[in-house]
Amino acid sequence: MKIWDYISSKAITLCFLGIGAAFFCIVCAAAGVSGYLLSVLIICYIFLILLWLLTGYFIERGRLLRLERVIRELPEKYLLGEVIPTPSGMLERRYFQIMREISRSSVEVAERTRREAEDYRDYVESWVHEIKTPLTACSLILANGGDARKLKLQLSRANDLTESVLWYARLRTAERDTKIKEFSASEVIDAAVKGQMEPLIAAGIRVETAGDFKVCSDFKSVDFMIRQLLINCAKYAPGGRVAVKAQNGVISVIDDGRGIPAHEIPRVTERGFTGASSAGGTGMGLYLVKELCDKLGITLKIESDPGKYTKVSLAFNSLTKP
Repeated sequence: MKIWDYISSKAITLCFLGIGAAFFCIVCAAAGVSGYLLSVLIICYIFLILLWLLTGYFIERGRLLRLERVIRELPEKYLLGEVIPTPSGMLERRYFQIMREISRSSVEVAERTRREAEDYRDYVESWVHEIKTPLTACSLILANGGDARKLKLQLSRANDLTESVLWYARLRTAERDTKIKEFSASEVIDAAVKGQMEPLIAAGIRVETAGDFKVCSDFKSVDFMIRQLLINCAKYAPGGRVAVKAQNGVISVIDDGRGIPAHEIPRVTERGFTGASSAGGTGMGLYLVKELCDKLGITLKIESDPGKYTKVSLAFNSLTKP
């Protein structure tokens, strides 16, 4: 900081000091103060002002140099508000408080972005390992004559994994990708069941569908959620029966598989949670379902009795009954 810049910043104060000095001289002259004494007083006054300016300049310059040093040595500039010393002036303290609030907000955003990036990287890494299984299986099937049914099953698994990672990437822009329209629950249920026909048949699962109602939501998202629930049925209820019901604004997927322990139910929608009795996987299916439900205003409910059944319900808040 140059001294002239500092003096310019004090221009208003200097103007009032000059006006005060002029008024003082007029009063002294009217009172009959001698010119010599008045000159001495003016010189002392000017000397004090110059001393004040120089002292203030060196103090401010030192503070700015320390601040610039802190900025240079700080690896993350958005942390500046957390490390700079608290100023003494009232106005400066208010500016400081505002900057600290902005800094803390920036820190929160940066930390959230960092965590999301790490979570996405971890998911992609687990997804890469997971998708190797159906791709390797396809290679082995082709090397051993190419059983069409088995090949379709592995390709269906690879497609499900690919869709999962794509939907995970879309969660940040779900609002832009969402297209709300009216459709029937039976329509989206049929589409989801057909989309998962290969793994359901391979798992020996009998699927029964019943009921219908009109609902306003995003068809693709609801289709994806039901297919994720059917994928879980194929994993955890092989050889069993699955009922997909649409009634009173609620789509329910019920299987008679191994069920979920009571202590795990609150955690099954957490990102990456697989559970003690997991059949493998990334642990992202129910997490994606829960995230989409939250964005679409759908209420997700999970009920289970270990060894008897698991029931997952999607309750739509916006619907038109037939």
